[in-house]
Amino acid sequence: MASLGENRRGALMMAAAMAAYTINDAFMKLVGEALPLFQAIMLRGLAITAALLLLAWVTGGMRVRLAPGDGWKLVVRTVSEAAGAILFLSALFNMSLANVTAILQTVPLMVTLGAALFLSESVGWRRLTAVVAGFLGVLLIVRPGTEGFDAYSLLVLLSVVFLTLRDLVTRSMSGSVSALMVAAAAAIGVTLVGAVGSVGQPWVPISPEVSFWLAGATLFAIAAYVLSITAVRAGDMGFVAPFRYSGLVWALVLGFLVFGDWPDGLTILGAAVIVGAGLFTFARERKLARASAGG
Repeated sequence: MASLGENRRGALMMAAAMAAYTINDAFMKLVGEALPLFQAIMLRGLAITAALLLLAWVTGGMRVRLAPGDGWKLVVRTVSEAAGAILFLSALFNMSLANVTAILQTVPLMVTLGAALFLSESVGWRRLTAVVAGFLGVLLIVRPGTEGFDAYSLLVLLSVVFLTLRDLVTRSMSGSVSALMVAAAAAIGVTLVGAVGSVGQPWVPISPEVSFWLAGATLFAIAAYVLSITAVRAGDMGFVAPFRYSGLVWALVLGFLVFGDWPDGLTILGAAVIVGAGLFTFARERKLARASAGG
């Protein structure tokens, strides 16, 4: 079990990663208004891959001998990342930023349960209660059966499955695999899928404005990749994962400021429940850590 300091560091990194991911999503949604899906994915992927490989070469992050078992885990993680990214962006280009992010909040719920079931991490009944509360908050936002829950909502839910697998596999990998190496492999996987998909789509000329949006998405995606990978390794997954909820707050703000979208009362209530569940989990784990340290 990770120490309180490691958990706090992981939580801080996760919160920063969610901010970076959401800003990247906002840039990509803008790009999606001008470019076809796979062209946008491939162009961003090429830039991210080049930047990560350069950074890894400078820092020596790629000069690592994989421990037994890490090779196939890296492959599974890369495939999961690529599948989750394609499904998520397909929905993002056709849904509001707040709604698609809200549905994505099921990832920490599934990860927390997955860590308990498959990684033998301790999850007490109070934390499980917070997970259930968070899931109810997601239902308030998604509201199955209403117009807000459509085929694109299902694409996000399917992406959740792959992103949960991605995080669980990341957690199980040894520390010998650098965050840069994992991020570079993921970027290459997403880029290859984008390249294959773009073969069947018409190529659209890129304006200076769209180039700026792609550059912004690239920078924040790189930061998000590295921060999130480091975060799930820094502390207990059941503790760190709930801080993904902070991305919902960013999505609400950016959705309003950039796209003019503001959610209704039930969506705001659901967001409050989700964030409250995450904060309760943080407070509960801190209390348990202090009690354990005290003897």
